[in-house]
Amino acid sequence: MSNELIDGKKKSASEALVNSIGGFPVGYGLGIIILPLSTGWIQQDPYMANIAITGAYAITSFVRSYILRRIFEKNGIDDNFIRLAKRGIVKLVNHTK
Repeated sequence: MSNELIDGKKKSASEALVNSIGGFPVGYGLGIIILPLSTGWIQQDPYMANIAITGAYAITSFVRSYILRRIFEKNGIDDNFIRLAKRGIVKLVNHTK
């Protein structure tokens, strides 16, 4: 197996892990916003409310995945989520000084 193939698999695994871990806080935050707003609507029209809520989660998931994919592409094949997190923290700390 070539190193390029192994690096590609590692990059894909890192990206999938970051996307999965990042999905929890995003989904949780979205739930805090959407679910209270839709309580009356769920009782009136549960099917349409379910479609709308599912659509909001799907769109949010797509946007999150797209943004993370662009970050991984920008930073090259050798980067993994640990290095990306370190760089992000360093930039954040330097920016706040």
